[in-house]
Formats: sequence, structure tokens, C-alpha cells
Amino acid sequence: MTQVAYQINNRRNKDVLHHDEYWDLTTADQKLALYDLHRYGYRLLFVRHMLKGPVSVICQQDDIAAIYADGEVDLRPKITLRESH
Repeated sequence: MTQVAYQINNRRNKDVLHHDEYWDLTTADQKLALYDLHRYGYRLLFVRHMLKGPVSVICQQDDIAAIYADGEVDLRPKITLRESH
């Protein structure tokens, strides 16, 4: 691994938050939506901050979904996840 790739990988690993920290970044509407979806096996992966507010990215096995700040659930979001090494 080159020095630059090593530094980027280390920076990514430091940026990973604990589940509770992601939970704290969600809105009340997102928490309610995730609570409802949790019974179907969905779990919170991470939260990204966008111009319109936080977007919670969730998954159920290989299915990815998004919950927007207002609680709207998108079961087919256009999200590409990068592989973690």
C-alpha cells in the first residue's frame, strides 16, 4: 500500500463513528421511521449530512435504504457504498 493510500485508509478508520453517535445525529422523524423498520431487520449503517438535512443510510441484509430528515423512507435510493478494507 502506498503512503498516500495508507494515510487515506487511516483517516477513514478514524472517521468511523460508533452506532450511538450516528443515532444522535438523526432527527426525531428518522428515529421513528427506523424504529418502525427495525422490526423488519433494518439497522442504521451511518448518517450523511446533506444540504436538506441528515440522511440515514440503513440496511437489511444486502438491501440498502435511506431515511431523509423528514422521516421519508426511500427503499431504492441511488447510493453507492465503497468497500471497506
